[in-house]
Amino acid sequence: MAVGFAIASYSIVANDALQTLGTFLSSNGNRPWWVLWLFAVGILYAVLIYGWFVNGGDTSFGRLDRIPLPQPFTWIYLVPPLVLLYLTKRGIPVSTTFLVLTIFAPENLGKMMAKSFIGYAVAFVFAIVLYLTIARVFERRFIDTAHDAPPRMWIALQWISTGFLWSQWLIQDLANIFVYAPRQMSGQWLIFALLIMGALHAYMFATRGGEIQKVVTSKTNTRDIRSATIIDFCFGLVLLLFKEWSKIPMSTTWVFLGLLAGREIAMSVRLQSRPMPETLRMVGRDGMKVTAGLAVSVVLAIGLPRVAEFLPRATELVATALGVKPSVAVAAER
Repeated sequence: MAVGFAIASYSIVANDALQTLGTFLSSNGNRPWWVLWLFAVGILYAVLIYGWFVNGGDTSFGRLDRIPLPQPFTWIYLVPPLVLLYLTKRGIPVSTTFLVLTIFAPENLGKMMAKSFIGYAVAFVFAIVLYLTIARVFERRFIDTAHDAPPRMWIALQWISTGFLWSQWLIQDLANIFVYAPRQMSGQWLIFALLIMGALHAYMFATRGGEIQKVVTSKTNTRDIRSATIIDFCFGLVLLLFKEWSKIPMSTTWVFLGLLAGREIAMSVRLQSRPMPETLRMVGRDGMKVTAGLAVSVVLAIGLPRVAEFLPRATELVATALGVKPSVAVAAER
């Protein structure tokens, strides 16, 4: 469990959290990484400790109520975060909700998919309507004055919007990490979690996000602190809506990509920021990546339990063929 928690903490933070903090990193590239880290980890610790106290040791805010801790806890649960780690190194944004939680509760996949699809659609439509309305008034001005120092008001608003978004993401997605922890955590487990996640966030901020950060920086004018502020507020509002709607886990990655897709299409229409075919190809590539991640999740959820069941049987067959007592061979294999 501890090993799974550590691997999941890093892989999920590096893949999923970067899509939440990505605009914050890209628009504050001139600031020391440790300043940004102190801000983010302070909110992380506040949310974790608050959830632990208020929910009687449950830091997932009730999102793991339908996902009991596996008994026994076997090696198959370590495979999804390792796969996620590989995909992260390749710069592929995937849904950590599907990739990690599906192996723990395959029967909940349909509900998680339905909520995530709706989340993508809501974020997509919301972004199109919003940016068709404000692109020429705000985004055009942001682009034209990109080299000017932003007013202090925008700096304050950006940090506020990041804090709001980060807290909403944590409440929604902490379940993906704490699925590897006891559902009612002890104080020792909480301290372990705080130390592990604090250290991994420090590495993430020191490396400025790695390959996944390109998902954010490839979009139109996301390095501008004013544009990043609007994106973060919109993302946070959508997550707040779905957090209040139900406790079923959902893919925040899909919500984020839906928001960026709607924004890019609206910007192409209003500002001709890039040709529409190029925009549609970009949106399509992002969609293909998360769809591939969903496919991998389904394969792992269905295949890993069967592999785990097959291994003891295969050991018995080999042992019988070699003239070894099956019970001894199975015990050795286990």
